[in-house]
Amino acid sequence: MTALTVPARPGRERASRRQVPWRRMAWVTWRQHRLALGGVAALLGAWAVYLWLTGLQTYHAYAPATACRPASSLACSQIISEFNFTYGDPALRAAVFLQTVPALIGAFVGAPVLARELETGTFRYAWTQGFGRWRWTLAKLVPLAIAVAAAAALFSVLFSWFFQPFFADGNNSPFTPELFDLRGLDFAAWTLVAFAIGALAGLLIRRVVPAIAATLAVYTGLALAAGLYLRQRYAVPLLTSNPNVPSSAWIMSQWWTKGGRFAFTNWHDAPAGLLQRLCPPAAPGKGSPGTLAQCLVQHGYTQWTSYQPGSRLWPFQWIEGGWLLTLSVLLMAATVWLVRRRAA
Repeated sequence: MTALTVPARPGRERASRRQVPWRRMAWVTWRQHRLALGGVAALLGAWAVYLWLTGLQTYHAYAPATACRPASSLACSQIISEFNFTYGDPALRAAVFLQTVPALIGAFVGAPVLARELETGTFRYAWTQGFGRWRWTLAKLVPLAIAVAAAAALFSVLFSWFFQPFFADGNNSPFTPELFDLRGLDFAAWTLVAFAIGALAGLLIRRVVPAIAATLAVYTGLALAAGLYLRQRYAVPLLTSNPNVPSSAWIMSQWWTKGGRFAFTNWHDAPAGLLQRLCPPAAPGKGSPGTLAQCLVQHGYTQWTSYQPGSRLWPFQWIEGGWLLTLSVLLMAATVWLVRRRAA
């Protein structure tokens, strides 16, 4: 038997494969996905420049409102109203557009990371280079996941700074659906879970374009479920009959009672003619809501409010960020397990 036909020893083969360093695969991952990471940097960078320049203008315009005394005067209220009309509405529209950023990162960075190689068949060559299938998967997922999550975390700090004047003047609650998951821990957590959804979808579907569509659909469903059903159940809401609920509170529901019994939910649900009979000058369309509320209180009605106080913002952020991080880890672990299972 010649030297060319001597079979390689399994031990030596495994040893040679273990010698392939992680940094080599990290370099390959960077080379393969540098355009996608560049796109993330360009997207977040463009938004960062916009928020920074607009934020400087916003803080400059808000300075007269902070210097106005007394703050409860009509002149100060007029300054704040003009500030909110000029700067608050565009800022809220920008926040709505920013809601799409995690979904775009998940669709165009997470979905192709495995789907492209599975679709083109280049994964077969990669798996013969002595690195191992599951290590190949980890080396592609973990660096990209860390990169996009870190970029999102830095961006959320800038967004919190940008929107601070609108929280300070009481025009917006920190629990506003358009704002809650763009601040603190949540923006990075949502970006990470979108990336994990995209990676798993790409592995299961093995086609880039269908994986992108699936990622957008699944992420949208998860975001709607969290905003409409899950978030309000993170803690038992407080209950008060005080009509002066803080502007930072998240009002869950309101209703009126009389004599300890439920009367109606809001003025539109009141019995026909009740408001006209009890409070004709302050009936809807004829008076302010505050005047109508005072009239109903004088007739023995009590308004109850169920709400989440603004002080629970960070506990809610930790709760939502925690389960999103857990879900992301589970999704990426499932992706690695499926790669090993298919290899077996």
